[in-house]
Amino acid sequence: MATISDVQFYLSLFVIWFVSTLAFRSLAKKRAKSNHASKVILPPSPPALPLIGHLYLLSSVLPKSFKTLALKYGPIMRLRIGSSNSVVVSNATIAREILKNNEMSFVSRPDFGASDFNMYKGSEFVNADYGSYWRFLKKICMTQLLSAPQVNRFADIRREETIKLLEIFDKCSKEKKACDIGVELMTMTNNIICRMAMSTRCSDNTNESQQIWEFVKGVLEIAPKFSLGEMLGPLGKLDLFGYGRRLNNLFKLFDGLVEGIMVEKERNFGMAERKDMMDIMLEVYRDKNAEEIFMAGTEAMSVSMQWTLAELINHPELYKKLREEINTVVGSSRLVEESDVPNLPYLQAVVKESLRLHPAAPLIFRKCGEDCKIHGYNITKNDRVIFNLYAIMSDPNEWEDPTAFVPERFLGGSTETIRDYNQQLLDTKGQSFNNIPFGTGRRGCPGASLSSAVMQAAIATFVQCFDWEVEGGGKIDMELGPGLSSGMAQPLVCYPVTHVLPMEVTGMVA
Repeated sequence: MATISDVQFYLSLFVIWFVSTLAFRSLAKKRAKSNHASKVILPPSPPALPLIGHLYLLSSVLPKSFKTLALKYGPIMRLRIGSSNSVVVSNATIAREILKNNEMSFVSRPDFGASDFNMYKGSEFVNADYGSYWRFLKKICMTQLLSAPQVNRFADIRREETIKLLEIFDKCSKEKKACDIGVELMTMTNNIICRMAMSTRCSDNTNESQQIWEFVKGVLEIAPKFSLGEMLGPLGKLDLFGYGRRLNNLFKLFDGLVEGIMVEKERNFGMAERKDMMDIMLEVYRDKNAEEIFMAGTEAMSVSMQWTLAELINHPELYKKLREEINTVVGSSRLVEESDVPNLPYLQAVVKESLRLHPAAPLIFRKCGEDCKIHGYNITKNDRVIFNLYAIMSDPNEWEDPTAFVPERFLGGSTETIRDYNQQLLDTKGQSFNNIPFGTGRRGCPGASLSSAVMQAAIATFVQCFDWEVEGGGKIDMELGPGLSSGMAQPLVCYPVTHVLPMEVTGMVA
C-alpha cells in the first residue's frame, strides 16, 4: 500500500514531467516559428503607421507616388493601404517573372470597394476570377464581339463619327473658338462604342441616348472616389460617403435601359442588315449552352488620343514629320482611312510612343492565388499585386531618355532602347515586358485591336486636317491627373486652325 511519501514522490515526478513537456513544446514551437520566419522574406516596405499603413506616403496621383517610393525601396515593395496588403512592381524583369513565368498564380484580379455595390458582381467579365465562366466570356470577346472581322465590319461607323468631329473642329476654326478636345473625343468614342454595341448614338437628342450618356458620365465621376472607401477597409462596406448607393442607382438605370433595348432587339431578331454586338449576344443567349455578356469602354481611347495629340502639338517638328508622311502616302485630296495605316509607319510609331509614356491604364492589378516566391521574396496568397506601367515603361534601365517623346525608337533599325530587343518585341501586344500598355497574357485587353484602329486613324485625320493653337499660348501642360486613370491634370483646350479639309468631310455626313 502506497504511503503518503510515495504519493508525494510520484506527484512530484508528474509535475516535473508536465512542466518539462510544456516547456519543451513551447521551445519547439518558438524554434519552428523562428525557422519559418527566417525562411519568409517579404519585399522591402517603408515604415507604416497604425490603421492607415502606408497611406500617408501616397498622393492623389498614385502612379507617380509608387514610382517615387520604388526609387527608394526597390522595384518590388510591399505596401499596406488601409486594410489591404499590396505588392507594387516597377520593372520589366519582375513583371515578366510574374506575368509570364508564374502567370497562373496571378491570373485573377482582386476585388475593390466598388464591388460590394455592383449589382452585376459575379456575372461581369473584367474582374471575374479565372475559370470556366471567364474563359467562356473571353472566347466570345475574341472570336465574335471584338474579333478582327467584327471590328473591321464597323469601319464605316468609326469613319462617320470621326468626320462629325472634324466638322465640329472646322466650325470652331471658322468661329475662332477654343475647343475642349477631351470632351469632344469622349463624345466621339462613346458614339462609336454605342453604335457598335447597340446601333445607338450616345449624343443624339433622344431619351435613350441621354440615359446612356448620363450613365457613362456618372460612372466616370464616381469610380475614382471609391478609393476613399477602399482605404477604410471593412468600414468601406458601410458606404459612409454614399458613392455605393449612387453607383447602384446608376446600374439600375442602365439595366432598365439595356433591358428595353434587348426587348426591341428580340422583337426584330434576325432582321438587321448588320449585326451589332447586342445582336451577337442575343444569338449567344439563345444557345442553351452559352451565357451572356455586355461590356464597353470609351475613356481609355479618348484619354490616349488626348495625350497623343498633346505630345504632337508640343513637338511641332514631329507633327510636321507625321503630316509629311500622310501627304506622301495619302495626299490632301482625300481623308486618311484605316486601310492606309499599315502604310504609315511613323503614325504607328507615334501612337506606340504615346502609349508608352501615357498608358491608358497606368496601374494594372492581379491577385496572388497561392503562396509563391518572386524575385527571392515571398508573396502571400490573396495579396494584391500592382504593376506600375507608368514606371515600367519609362524605366531608365530599359529606355534611353525614357521620359522624352521619341517615336523614332519604334521604327525599324532603331537603337533607342538599351536592351537589344528586336522589332517584334518593340510592339504593344504584351510580348516585351518593358512595353505593355494593353497588359499581357490571358488578362491582356481584348479591345486592343479596336482601340488601335480608332486611335491611329483619328490622330492621322486630326494631323492631316488641322493645326492647333494652345489656349493662352505656350505649351500644353502634360501633368498626370489624380486617381487610377491616366487622364490629363488640365483640360486639353486648343484653337483648331483648318489646314486642309477634303470635300468628303463636309459632304459625307449631313
